[in-house]
Amino acid sequence: MVEEYVTDFPSELIKEGKVEVLVPKLSAFGVIPSDYAPSRAPVFYNPIMEFNRDLSVLAFKTYQHLVNHEISICEPLTSQGIRGIRYATEIENVTHILLSDINHQAHKLAQHNINHNNLQDKISLEHKDANNVLSNNASPKKRFDIIDIDPFGTPVPYLDSAFRALKNNGLIATTATDLAPLCGVHTKACIRKYGGKPMRTEYCHELAVRILAGCMAQMAAKHNIGIKILFSHSSDHYIRIYAQISYGCQKADESLKNTGYILHCFNCLYRKTTTDPFSNLICPECGTKMDHAGPLWIDKINDETYINQLLVENQLNTFKTSHKITKLLTTIKTETNAIITYYVLDQVGKKLGLPAISTQSFITTLQNAGYHAVQTHFNPRGIKTNATANTIHETFKKIADQNS
Repeated sequence: MVEEYVTDFPSELIKEGKVEVLVPKLSAFGVIPSDYAPSRAPVFYNPIMEFNRDLSVLAFKTYQHLVNHEISICEPLTSQGIRGIRYATEIENVTHILLSDINHQAHKLAQHNINHNNLQDKISLEHKDANNVLSNNASPKKRFDIIDIDPFGTPVPYLDSAFRALKNNGLIATTATDLAPLCGVHTKACIRKYGGKPMRTEYCHELAVRILAGCMAQMAAKHNIGIKILFSHSSDHYIRIYAQISYGCQKADESLKNTGYILHCFNCLYRKTTTDPFSNLICPECGTKMDHAGPLWIDKINDETYINQLLVENQLNTFKTSHKITKLLTTIKTETNAIITYYVLDQVGKKLGLPAISTQSFITTLQNAGYHAVQTHFNPRGIKTNATANTIHETFKKIADQNS
């Protein structure tokens, strides 16, 4: 007999994926669907993040197939429990899931939702600080196969504990919603939190992913752990990274070799990667002094094989967001081997004082000229290409003249 539970705040029963959970009734707190501020309701719940949760289910399913053994999962910032409950219900070969939240009302609501879905035998729930939970499970026999860090704001305060609580070849998933620092609006805050300098450029969302990935590599290396980024994306108001870890000094050293800097010229939009941002700051195309971002991750931020497996896994599911997921993954697949950073056509047009042109015509023109050019999921008007900044400008002018 499941104990009846009644919240002392307005709530409602919702269905998501294959589960049914009780959540705060957001309309009673003046929260609209696009409003993700956690302070309005007594327990945090964001319906917009269903897309994020669906992708997480797919990513963890794909990882489980990759390692081909039973897995354990920890989500130490669970709120009302919907993520962990979905993992327990929708992912096969999950032996145990540990959830926790320091918020008393969240803990009570999560326990109700675990009971409501009859998952008491598979899910354990604690009422503790996230770092406390992770640190208490850092010994080799207690570690997890997957740890999901999904906070409101930065995941950095939890990364150190998370890496210590992961098994060898385990998977860490991290979300960051504090895009203002990561995108260069608050430079000092980004440096404090992530140890990397951002830049306010048209490709700042890719920089955000790379700064977080670089921070993860630095923190993991302190524990002789290396990382490999399997999947990352920028959606709505957040970025998300899925990285597989490997124990060993050499693995950690290899990860650190994948960190560096990006130099950017705000005059002609030229950019390049480097391991030494101060050796030559003069733009080779226009002679202007360049700015830099980093240290950050300069290796791949998506693994093509893993993305292909995600696409296959998505076809086997019937999420409400499946079409959106397919669109995202298909675009990411085309850019897995593309050059770092992207050009936003509106920014190029503004720089040249020319009207907007078609994204597809720009890509086709570059491809016909022998360049690699693809769209990026970071921005619908963004183009990843190995063409030089000068070539970008001349191509834009050519198309604009043809359209005039």
